[in-house]
Amino acid sequence: MTDLDHFERLGLPRTFLVDAAALEKNYLERSRLVHPDHTGNDPASLEASAALNEAYAVVRDPRRRAEYLLSLAGGPSPASVSQPPAEFLEEMLELRMAIEEAKPNTAARADLERSLVARRGRLLDEAGKQLESLDAATDRAAALTAIRQTLNAAKFINGLLRDLNEDGEGA
Repeated sequence: MTDLDHFERLGLPRTFLVDAAALEKNYLERSRLVHPDHTGNDPASLEASAALNEAYAVVRDPRRRAEYLLSLAGGPSPASVSQPPAEFLEEMLELRMAIEEAKPNTAARADLERSLVARRGRLLDEAGKQLESLDAATDRAAALTAIRQTLNAAKFINGLLRDLNEDGEGA
């Protein structure tokens, strides 16, 4: 079971769009089979249980799932392509200024947080669509780089959300 990818380990197709009910069902079925209470603390089952838990954590989180799929496709790492899309760079300063302006105002902060959470969701959806259409790409390297840039933008939004809520408020 050690050379299975996360999707195979969970009995799911290798795709960004995941059926949440199937993910949960497959995870629970498989976790019962390898759980130490069921297997008697066999070292191999402990390893299988840990691998299954890691697979579940990655596949259920859209950002981590997209990152994982990009790595399986041979895409660039965050270190090798560190910039978000070019059009996003212009927006960074504006977003940082909006955060500073919104911090003292609870309503403005909540509005900006909702906007940033929605933006992150749209970016992850975009990355998912890019991943799903990767096989049809005429320039695979460019497509992989575009996916990395989209994921970098989503990561940047995560940082903005953290900065917005650095005093402990919000999500």
